[in-house]
Amino acid sequence: MEEKVKEVIEELRPHLQADGGDVELVEVTDDGVVKVRLLGACEGCPMREMTLTQGITQFIKKKIPEIKEVQAV
Repeated sequence: MEEKVKEVIEELRPHLQADGGDVELVEVTDDGVVKVRLLGACEGCPMREMTLTQGITQFIKKKIPEIKEVQAV
């Protein structure tokens, strides 16, 4: 499952990098929780939560339906 998540994050990464941000995979738990670290411009951005929920979470869950949640750590 972790390899699938890494591949999906690689697809997503250029969109974040275009705005000066980035995302790093920290962990995929056995119960389907993906933990990520937002980097660059995403770190202090006021739209951080929207990026996480409306962007990253939706994209990952669409590609990998088994994922239950995405958390920023």
